[in-house]
Amino acid sequence: MNYFAHSENSVGRREPLRHHLEAVSQHAASLATSFGAADEARVIGLLHDLGKYGDLFVKRLQGREHGIDHWSAGAWEALVRYRLNGVAAALAIQGHHIGLQKAGCDNDLHDINPEKAAPNRRASHPNHAELLERLTIDGVALPPLTDSLFDYKRRYDQFAAAMLDVRMLFSTLVDADFLETEAHFTAVRRDPPPSLNPGVALEMLLRHIQHLAQNANANPDVQNMRADLLDACRRAGRREQGLFTLTAPTGTGKTLSMLAFALEHALKHELRRVVMVIPYLSIIEQTTRVLRDVFRDMPDPNRYILEHHSMTGIRNDGLRGSVITDEDNSNEALREARHLAENWDAPLVVTTSVQFLESLFANRPAACRKLHNLSQSVVLFDEVQTLPVHLAVPTLATLSHLAAHYGATVVFSTATQPAFSHLDEAVKAYAPSGWKPTEIVPPELGLYVRAKRTQVEWRHENDRLSWHEVAQEILTHKQALCIVNMRAHATELFTTLSNLVTGTGAPALYHLSTLMCPAHRSKVLEEVRERLKNGYRCVLIATQCIEAGVDVDFPVVYRAFGPLDAIAQAAGRCNRNGNLPVGRVIVFVPQTEDGKRLYPDASYRQAASVAKSLGPHPDIHDPGVFTRYYRNLYSTVGVADQDGADEESLINAIKRLDFVDTAERYRLIPDDSVNILVPFDTTRYRELADKVRQTGLTAAWIREARPHTIAFFRPSRNTPLVQFLEPLRIRGEKTDDWYIDTRIDDGYDPSTGFLIPREWQFMV
Repeated sequence: MNYFAHSENSVGRREPLRHHLEAVSQHAASLATSFGAADEARVIGLLHDLGKYGDLFVKRLQGREHGIDHWSAGAWEALVRYRLNGVAAALAIQGHHIGLQKAGCDNDLHDINPEKAAPNRRASHPNHAELLERLTIDGVALPPLTDSLFDYKRRYDQFAAAMLDVRMLFSTLVDADFLETEAHFTAVRRDPPPSLNPGVALEMLLRHIQHLAQNANANPDVQNMRADLLDACRRAGRREQGLFTLTAPTGTGKTLSMLAFALEHALKHELRRVVMVIPYLSIIEQTTRVLRDVFRDMPDPNRYILEHHSMTGIRNDGLRGSVITDEDNSNEALREARHLAENWDAPLVVTTSVQFLESLFANRPAACRKLHNLSQSVVLFDEVQTLPVHLAVPTLATLSHLAAHYGATVVFSTATQPAFSHLDEAVKAYAPSGWKPTEIVPPELGLYVRAKRTQVEWRHENDRLSWHEVAQEILTHKQALCIVNMRAHATELFTTLSNLVTGTGAPALYHLSTLMCPAHRSKVLEEVRERLKNGYRCVLIATQCIEAGVDVDFPVVYRAFGPLDAIAQAAGRCNRNGNLPVGRVIVFVPQTEDGKRLYPDASYRQAASVAKSLGPHPDIHDPGVFTRYYRNLYSTVGVADQDGADEESLINAIKRLDFVDTAERYRLIPDDSVNILVPFDTTRYRELADKVRQTGLTAAWIREARPHTIAFFRPSRNTPLVQFLEPLRIRGEKTDDWYIDTRIDDGYDPSTGFLIPREWQFMV
């Protein structure tokens, strides 16, 4: 009898099961070679679809059965045949459709037994021995397995490290299976990506930096600091691999200098790719534009840089409540969702902190698919101070293990470096390598002393200012930026200013927040920079989205009191190029109406409280102050805050090696978000809306629509906003991540963006 892996493809061909098993096995082994696990990945590939030899699965392909579990048989065989060396293989095989499950104790492993199939699923065949016999008759031989990446006996000595080992193996199976399945159904194989070619890339980058220096509107002192930082990064790039920090003031060109480090490092150690991890979408837009310009002359430039974040794909496999369990991948909507899940097979990847870090702790196939490509890579974290404190220890442990065992180099870059080294002993409980990074910038450069370009004025907490008072004071300046803690505050202050500004000679008023789509934000920043350059009157009201990596230079910056690192980042938008003797930074405490929040969440409020404890006038130009600030913050943050960030529950999930619970609890952004097409440009909005209604959601449409889309907290079903959100479809199935705002005439303000009626203001 002939056994098949899938239903017919686009040209009417069915794929023999043996062919699929051997193809996935070879492919997974090649992906695992970079970290020495080819033999284990080869076994995983051969066993992953063992259950497809079952009678019920044959009927499933004929359309006569459904709800068939074809993955547990291979997982169970890996466990029985290879015992402790087969635990990771069993978990990966079990998880390649339903996600990684649990590995904390023997009972968790016993649940893999096909006889314990979920209530809504049946094992593909009642006789396990017959499945093995059919595998053998089909010509598939299972090789011995004498070792494993995952040490089951030592799992309690290195919780986070052990979980990463399983995820890395899982990643090779998932990516190989996805790609081989895609090749079957499309009858086309993907072309290999271009190589990093770090030597050529470095030359292009240095030419770009030189061009920037020649055309920069910065004084010689700032130019010299940028040159010194670049030189330090290039020299450090020739060191051995490991963990690094890059601590330098704002405005010194950290992002491009850090990339120079990465390319020098890749050249020395023959590394495969560079991954840039950036906290905010607004910075990604800016960074990606620059990089595409820098590397435009690379062969195949469109594939040289991969941009991956919430607006380039579908989170959690894309469908409402979906788990990819479709036995033969014939479900069109699920397969299309898989195509939207990037595997980071590109030389230069630009992604968000959310996408990168939540993938490191994920259990879903699409989220974990990319992980194997982190081996032999340089991972650059920009603005690392944004990492939530309650996630610090497991995050550092996982990154430390990635560097120690997978040939990756990790760099943490910021102007306000968290005192993570203080957590070294805590990290060792989860990864033996601990956290002891090397600083790239030598202290003799004295960058912070040389970079002091602002004077900070701390307003007393008892002298709180109403938004009306803040607005009046701002209007006394020709050019001013005011950064507030919440989007609602930005809208309120902007509205107050708009009511005060009348007549000729009034300043141009601008608003910037993530309620505005990328095209809108880019337009605002372009106009603001032009007015600043020409000396015209200009006032910008913004949220924290402007604080990290956004290149603007105001003579005066107002900052609502908040975390110390946020205040320092705000100061980085003041006298950035050093063209004034000194810039003014005014820190104030806003007076809000009764019952209204000062801060967006409990962790932000806690960080502001720690900043307050440093005294009335902390020196934001002194790195030692930040060491004290972060140490105090680590010691005061509780295991659970009022917004649901539960550190103790996350740690317990990791200690149980519970992949499901860990993935659920590891969240950089507690509130899930959705992507909404908004009518900023009504002509483009109509074109995009009409197109997606006709074709359904595709990767090409997402890339086209991204500039006209916002990310917004997922509204509950009983929220009035839902009635205006039209869900998009993939092959007829509604997604739970992408919507059209149907309020074309009254849903988007040309100044402040996505409109939220007053009764829904709690959502911002």
